[in-house]
This record gives sequence, C-alpha cells and structure tokens, in this order.
Amino acid sequence: MNKKIFTQGNWVIGIIDELKKVSWPTKKETIRLTSVVIIISLIIGIYIGIIDILLVRVLEILTNLR
Repeated sequence: MNKKIFTQGNWVIGIIDELKKVSWPTKKETIRLTSVVIIISLIIGIYIGIIDILLVRVLEILTNLR
C-alpha cells in the first residue's frame, strides 16, 4: 500500500477537496424530500400492517376449521 496516501495531512486535504465538490441541498429541498420519505414510509407501513392483519385472520379461520 502507498503510505503517502494515508498520511494525516493528505487525508484531511482529500476530504476537504471532496466536500467542495458536493452539491448540498437547500433547506427547502431537504424539508420536501424528508416529507416525501416520511409519507412513503407511513404508506408502506400501513400497507404491510393491513396485509399482516388479513393474513392473521385467514390463518385463524384456517386453524379453526380443523
């Protein structure tokens, strides 16, 4: 391995250079995207919850038939 790459000074300079290339989202974009993630998570959670309840009831019906 090239030890020069891992020296502390080069490592910090590399991180700073990479962070300068990042296009950071605005506050408005961050709030909007976070809202989208929360809403989609709730929808998926409700969907999985409904499927779970339905499967439990179907299994209860099937086990009571015996």
